[in-house]
Amino acid sequence: MTRTSFILAAVLAATVAIGATPPAQAEDVTVGTLKIAAPWTRATPKGASVGGGYMKITNTGTALDRLVGGSTDISARFEVHEMKMENGVMKMRPVAGGIEIKPGQTVELNPSGYHVMFVGLKKQLMQGDLFKATLVFAKAGKVDVDFSVAGIGAQNAGDDHAMPGMGGMQMK
Repeated sequence: MTRTSFILAAVLAATVAIGATPPAQAEDVTVGTLKIAAPWTRATPKGASVGGGYMKITNTGTALDRLVGGSTDISARFEVHEMKMENGVMKMRPVAGGIEIKPGQTVELNPSGYHVMFVGLKKQLMQGDLFKATLVFAKAGKVDVDFSVAGIGAQNAGDDHAMPGMGGMQMK
């Protein structure tokens, strides 16, 4: 057995022995005619006061709805935000009136566009964890979802190896 194979076998055996499991993934949730897919967030550095939340929301109905707010025990406030370029400057601000989801439309909340903000974090968000939040929609009402926590520099829910400051590049 080569040295690399031996090391790989030892690491695999140790992982199985301690009962390690893959990172937790959030479940898709449906409320009324809205489907909320893959709610996720990034791990935060120790002492961070804010975090962002991301997901896809699909409206399968015939009436417009809006994500107008929410709440979670992990932060003091839950806000609906957007990032956009204005005169060559990237700006982030709360979205007045919430995020519109038209009939038949899928809106993706991501790090460079619409997203939710967890303001006044009460604890560090750790990769692999899950936490509960309640989303509030203008028509569909309230729905509880679980956010999975991806890597600190992740660009999507399954991106657990991204490094901060690397523009989404992954370490392999």
